[in-house]
Amino acid sequence: MASLSKVVKVVQIAALLMGLSIITTGGDTIGTTTWCVARSDATDQALQTALDYACGAGADCTPIQSSGLCYLPNNFQAHASYAFNSFYQRKAMAPGSCDFAGTATIARTDPSYGSCVYPSSLSAAGGTTTPNTTPTLNAPTPPGTATPLYNNGGLTPAVLGPVVPNTDNSKASLGLPITTILNAIPLFLLLSFMFQPM
Repeated sequence: MASLSKVVKVVQIAALLMGLSIITTGGDTIGTTTWCVARSDATDQALQTALDYACGAGADCTPIQSSGLCYLPNNFQAHASYAFNSFYQRKAMAPGSCDFAGTATIARTDPSYGSCVYPSSLSAAGGTTTPNTTPTLNAPTPPGTATPLYNNGGLTPAVLGPVVPNTDNSKASLGLPITTILNAIPLFLLLSFMFQPM
């Protein structure tokens, strides 16, 4: 009977640890699909600057051009969200690739609508390169001489020069290391209980 009680004990501990794992990950599994979208509280000027940066630094902005499937609604929020997500996916969702000077945030709900489909992976975004979150910076352009990279998207007058994100406010990478550590501890405890004499 000792072996049956040992099995019951291990099953109980495993169930407890699985519950702990669900609590520590918020019920999400590691690898949950995420998208990068514009923050609803970002100003149009900040979104325009970030949109120029994203489109000039590798995002696929063709779908938000006037003949693209994601052109409508024709506003900063929608266009920036698509460009931010394209950039984020093409950078393989690397830490810091969804910040855009604080104008972007991670979404766990697919922002696609109608025939406008937001890519949800590197391959779907048309990316084939190694992730790179540190853009090459050139000497600053003197004020009043920069040209917008996105060509304004037909929305408003240009904001001079893109602002390169210099902070990592993205929460995309914060959960993984903590979750990995917290999931490893219960596994260790489970194994230690299994190999103790009864």
